[in-house]
This record gives sequence, C-alpha cells and structure tokens, in this order.
Amino acid sequence: MIVVNARFLTQRTTGIQRFATEITRELMALRDDLVLAVPHGPFDDAGLDRGRIVEVGRLRGHGWEQIDLPLFARRGRHPVVNLTSTGPVWYRPQISTHHDITYVRHPESFGLRFRTLYALVVPRLIAHSARLLTVSAFSRDEIAGHFGVAPERFTVIHNGVDDRFRPAPTERGRPYLLAVSSPNAHKNFARMMSAFAAFSPAHPDVELRVVGTQTNSFARQRYDDAHDRVRFLGRVDDAELAALYRGALAFVFPSLYEGFGIPPIEAQQCGCPVIAARAASLPEVLGESALFVDPYDTDDLAAAMSRLVDDEPLRARLIEAGHANAARFSWRRSAERVSQVIDEVLAER
Repeated sequence: MIVVNARFLTQRTTGIQRFATEITRELMALRDDLVLAVPHGPFDDAGLDRGRIVEVGRLRGHGWEQIDLPLFARRGRHPVVNLTSTGPVWYRPQISTHHDITYVRHPESFGLRFRTLYALVVPRLIAHSARLLTVSAFSRDEIAGHFGVAPERFTVIHNGVDDRFRPAPTERGRPYLLAVSSPNAHKNFARMMSAFAAFSPAHPDVELRVVGTQTNSFARQRYDDAHDRVRFLGRVDDAELAALYRGALAFVFPSLYEGFGIPPIEAQQCGCPVIAARAASLPEVLGESALFVDPYDTDDLAAAMSRLVDDEPLRARLIEAGHANAARFSWRRSAERVSQVIDEVLAER
C-alpha cells in the first residue's frame, strides 16, 4: 500500500494544491495500491474516490503531518508520497515534492511563522526522502544549490492543464487584460499596475481584471491607489476563470519568481496570448510562445500591453504558439512519471 499525504484536501487551492490534486487523481486511475490519508474533520474531496480516502488521527495541520500521518503509515511501513512542499520529516521511506524556494528568494512575501516552519521542515525532509520531485529544471537547480544536494536526486514532474481550460465561443464585452494570482510582493503586481496606468491613456476602453486572493501564509499587500479601471474579482471557480481567459485580449504574468507557473499555460490552452516575465522558470516553461518582458521595467511591460492590444497578427501568432506549448504538458504523463518513481522505491524495499 502507498499512503498519499492528502492534507492538501483540507487547504485552499493554489498552484501547489492543484498539482497535488491532479497528480493524485491520475495516480488513482493508474494504480490500485493508493490510499489517501487526511486529518479527521472537514475536507474537500475534489471529486476523488472517497472510498480510497481514510481519515487518520486526531490532530490537524502540521501537527497531524508530523505525528498522526507517520504513525498511520508506520503500521505497515508503507511508503508515503508528499505532493506539496511539506511532510513527516523523520519518516522513511517517503517521496517528497519541493516546488520552489520562493520563501528564500522573496521572504518579503511570506510571514515569519511560514518562513520559520519551512526552514525547519524542508531541509530535514529533503535529507530523509528516498526520492525527490520538483516541477521544473529551474526549481531543481535552485533547490539543489540552496540545500547542497545533487540535482540528480530530483525527478522533474511538470504541472499540467485541466481539460476545462480550452477554447470556446465567447461573447466580447468591454476589452480587458487579465492577471491571475495572489497579489503578493514577488508576484510583482505593483509594477504591473504602474505599467497599466502608463498604458491606459492611449487605450481608454481597456480594463485590467485581477483574479485571486491572498492566503494566510503570505504577508499582506495593499493596492489602495489602483487605477480606476483595475477590477479585483477575488476568487472564481474554474468555469469562470476559463471564460475570463477566453475573453481577455492578453494574459499578463509579471511574476519575479515561479517554480513553474500554471496560469500562463491555462491561458494558452484557452486561446489567450501571454505576456510573461523573463524570470525564473517562465522562459523554460513558455519557450517561444509568450511575449517576454523585463519584470523590473514598467515601461517594457506597458509597451508589451500596447503591442498585444494593437497588433492583431502578433496576437494570432502567440495564440497559435500558445496552443502548441500548452500541449507539451499533461497531468496524465506527469502522473506516469510519479508512478515510475513509486515503483523504484518499492523495488528498493
């Protein structure tokens, strides 16, 4: 039996939880030896087979992960698979996933408690894991370099894109640019809104729509001086998000640091051209399929907004390139690679 650390089902969905949920969904279709362990109490099953979900222990949160989860797995010395960035630090055998080290590179985006916890848990989890997973070659090299481990210990498992994100007929209303993320410091939203303010006088009909809210782990950022054509939409479901991608003139992703970056791929699969920062993993993930900008240069970002709004042939070329790029990523193919890693750990036992 393989125990999946399914604490992510008790958490708000961000990119990391999306990865964990979709990889688990595909693994359950590929294998019949998985059990999903969750803390007692409310959780969202995300459409996963409840017959394979087991409520374990009495604790919640990190206490559950460090005490109740390993006690449950130890009864049969079952391997544990962690698909988010934390896990039971002393348990063996286990496979752990580390998405990035944003909390190291951009500590201003995170609260002290979060940074302290990760500083304690992550190095020990890396040291005690039989296999390590991460989401890009960029993250592999970043994590390996920071923690002093061999890059060869990591298997790169890319994110995928849900089939709900696809082209469909869309009624065009007021034109808008779209951004999707938590508005925290490393996401670079302050520069994006300064760029939009510079872009706006020549494009008086275009709005900037921002989807997403902050989680409790992040230090709060405020945007009280936002342009009057910036609309904060909060959290939306996948159907609403797909519709927003389809209707946008362009998707703007100015983030300074990403381990992978799922939203640009979702946008591309919906037929939306992408403006992206030339930073971190984004050139690796997007290749030649996006209009890249210097994320620290608001003039460059404003110029890119103008180019995509005004240049229809450029938009068409990026839409076509985006479709081809998004097709490179698949939750099923990624889960097959995770399954191979599980089989390697089982063989070693």
